[in-house]
Amino acid sequence: MKKLENLRRLMAPSTVAFFGGKSMIGAVQRCRQGGFQGDVWLVNPKHSEIEGEPCFNSVADLPGTVDAAFVGTNNETTVSIVEQLNKAGAGGVVCYASGFAEAGSAGKKMQGKLIKASGDMALLGPNCYGLLDYLHNSALWPVAHGGKQVERGVAILTQSGNFAYNLSMIDRSLPTAYLISVGNEASIDMADLIEILLDEPRVTAIGLHMEGLNNVNSFAKAAMKALKKGVPIIALKTCTSSIGVELAAGHTSSLAGTDELYDALFDRLGIIRVSGPVSFMETLKIATCGQLPKGPRVAALACSGGDAAFIADYSETNNLELPQLNQEQKEKFRTVLPKFANVANPLDFTTVIWGNESALRACAETMLDSDVDFGFLILDYPTEESGEREQCDLMADIFQQTLTKLSLPGAVASSFPELMPKATRDRLHSHGISALQGVEDGLAAIARVMQYNICREQILAQSDGADQILIPGPVNADGVSIDEWESKKQLSEFGLKIPEGRLVNKDQVKEVVEKLGCPVAIKIVSHEMQHKTEMGAVAININSSEEAVRAVEEMIQKLRSSHPNLDTNNLIVEKMLKEPVAELLIGIKREHGFGFALVIGSGGTMVELSQDSTTLLLPTSKEAVEQALKRLKIAKVLDGFRGQTSGDMKSTVEAIMTIAKYAHAKVDSLLELDVNPLMVMEDDAIAVDAYIRLASKK
Repeated sequence: MKKLENLRRLMAPSTVAFFGGKSMIGAVQRCRQGGFQGDVWLVNPKHSEIEGEPCFNSVADLPGTVDAAFVGTNNETTVSIVEQLNKAGAGGVVCYASGFAEAGSAGKKMQGKLIKASGDMALLGPNCYGLLDYLHNSALWPVAHGGKQVERGVAILTQSGNFAYNLSMIDRSLPTAYLISVGNEASIDMADLIEILLDEPRVTAIGLHMEGLNNVNSFAKAAMKALKKGVPIIALKTCTSSIGVELAAGHTSSLAGTDELYDALFDRLGIIRVSGPVSFMETLKIATCGQLPKGPRVAALACSGGDAAFIADYSETNNLELPQLNQEQKEKFRTVLPKFANVANPLDFTTVIWGNESALRACAETMLDSDVDFGFLILDYPTEESGEREQCDLMADIFQQTLTKLSLPGAVASSFPELMPKATRDRLHSHGISALQGVEDGLAAIARVMQYNICREQILAQSDGADQILIPGPVNADGVSIDEWESKKQLSEFGLKIPEGRLVNKDQVKEVVEKLGCPVAIKIVSHEMQHKTEMGAVAININSSEEAVRAVEEMIQKLRSSHPNLDTNNLIVEKMLKEPVAELLIGIKREHGFGFALVIGSGGTMVELSQDSTTLLLPTSKEAVEQALKRLKIAKVLDGFRGQTSGDMKSTVEAIMTIAKYAHAKVDSLLELDVNPLMVMEDDAIAVDAYIRLASKK
């Protein structure tokens, strides 16, 4: 695709042009001062030169073809310049101006003109800060930035210009290869950029700061490419609140909001999700500054009991293991540590041996040369004025040298972010050791990347297709509800098991109860009811035909009083099932532009209260469904909690896959589906209630 080839030119240019007035002088100078080796041109038709920088009148007057352009003019002029660049065969352009799609209907029309004008060029933005390329030293950026050239590092993509600016200035020693503000993503989106970045072997990890995605399928394909190449993607997803979200009638919608769908997408593709800017930066460090941790077993050192306690607490919080020391290790430590030292993992090696190179080296080698996956050290530097930093440097160097000798991944963290000097961070990173600022964030970051490795192996071991997400087309969102009887009938035709029952009127209740045998359950059937129990439209454990008749009369009388317009003519009489091992909710929710959410959770009448659910995207597999069930709190009950009977996992998975099969078949009309509860029995799984909402015909 020509646009992607032009994107490669934009991201590794030989010639750069800036369009604009005096504000562009600083951008031109910073590009040159940063070490860019190609030609840099300034275009301004009103001046022959600005502050000594010669100006060209137009694109046509430039002495060569433009690989990458930065346009810093108003939105109308931007469209004209982009059109000229396109006709001249330019590679790509950064459009800084606002006033496009983010500015309402008039802006959307202007953005349409911009897209048309760009043709096959790679258009970044509009409404964006631009692109900092620290591999090739091109800075298509309007203001100052704090980065420097690197040999390799992370690529960060963000939908926020101000966040991009702040990242460019932050003092965290994160080796950054690219920093890209994507703006409105009118032409080039995050998926396109990921595709190109993955062809650059010096990009070691990718960070995404996003509010949402324009094209889920193209993003999924790019993310799967990253997973196969072993390039971690770390995502900071914002706009997660439920404000403005309309919930449909079923339980599924209250459990599967848009943010849960992003969680499902990230889990499916092995993307590491973080909760905030600090965890974003520290996780990127672990992902890019050395070997990735392959397992949870950590050997940790500290010079105080307080620091060792931090390590122990945060390791447990993040499911990191601290293996006990073996007898040989304990004996070695006794020869170099004072008698009062607590010989354990994490090891408090005490300040008694501080500055003693041979003793410190013996501690590091004894601790790290064991059956572990990762080495960890807390090291807090005093102020430079203290004159005590040399001893900290000694410990950092010993730790780094020991890790290198053993080919073991590792990290050094400070308790407080401010207590890790830049020189130390840079030195550790140059040796492939992550320098983490904050012990809590640091250990959480290690755990995230460790889990990424485990998930990556699991995803790649499963059948192909994780990037093939079922994206249904638009339908009439109002929809029509199907009553329980018809919903269960449709699902049973696909193989879902339901209780033995009959659809009757009130005059047939006595006869049908006698034929089915007691105990039975009786329910009023109406497409207008989604939550029958709350409305008093369900009677259970009926033990005689006479009791059934009385129960029906009482239900109808109460409903006519509370809901006078409700149709109460139809009822379901069903055989009661024996007590289940557990009750599950299985639901499907349609999210326009995103896909079908398959919700699996604890069921019954307390669904929203328990909030025990997980979400998968369709299509899915039996393996993924089984893993999802095991993540639930109710999994212990399914597995036979405290010696109780366990549930039929095979039948449960098959029932869930049957519901997913129904969704595939109804892809053009299904809006929402609830099966609640799915009764998990010792030897079966049976759907007791169901609710389906289909799109109405336009």
